[in-house]
Amino acid sequence: MFRTAIRLSAAVAAVGFFSQAALANLTIPTQFTVSNSVQAFPFENRQAFDLVNLTVSARGTTYVAAPGTPGESNGTVTPAAFGFPITKIVIGPRLNIVSGTAVGSALFFERFNDETGRTLGFTLANFTINYDLKKVLADTTPVGGVTKPQMPIYDFTVNTPLALKYKFPLSVTGHEVLGNLKLTPQAKDVFRTVLELPEFTEFALEFDYGTLTQDISVKLRSRPITTRPYVAN
Repeated sequence: MFRTAIRLSAAVAAVGFFSQAALANLTIPTQFTVSNSVQAFPFENRQAFDLVNLTVSARGTTYVAAPGTPGESNGTVTPAAFGFPITKIVIGPRLNIVSGTAVGSALFFERFNDETGRTLGFTLANFTINYDLKKVLADTTPVGGVTKPQMPIYDFTVNTPLALKYKFPLSVTGHEVLGNLKLTPQAKDVFRTVLELPEFTEFALEFDYGTLTQDISVKLRSRPITTRPYVAN
């Protein structure tokens, strides 16, 4: 009965609180439901990573959603897609989704500079999709540096708008695809300075960084996802 009560409350939160949302922003916790955001990196993007000995790996609650293959230049491997458990969504006064957050998720970008023999890197953590700004934000921390909270990382366009579907008696699902992920000027600066990218590779900073696919449901996880923010070492 406890699990049924949680599932029912999640369904009500997803489809039954819209009258309250019309008055103010409404935060809906989703850490106990099977709701995920998946970023798929294009092949060309991963090949550009390999060209400069750059790899991306999962940290915190992030998981590998699709494996990668060795690059053609240096043989490094970055997964083709990463998944981030969604921990909350915020509904605005116009019944629109204002933001979605994956607290506790993180990605670590690491590059070996074969000219200096140094290993460089930075962490992106605690991702937020801000629909009003059309930006993806993340806490950004260079190795040995200071964190910039919720720095804009990507601009995006909406390929498939979020649509919530209700199925009797307790099933609610939502699906959305965001595309044309482009690095913001702030993110480009982090890549250049922290990873010490050679000038001839800067063209890759203009690449499309793939898609973000959000799937929301009220199906319960076997164990709720932590809502503790990821803190980079």
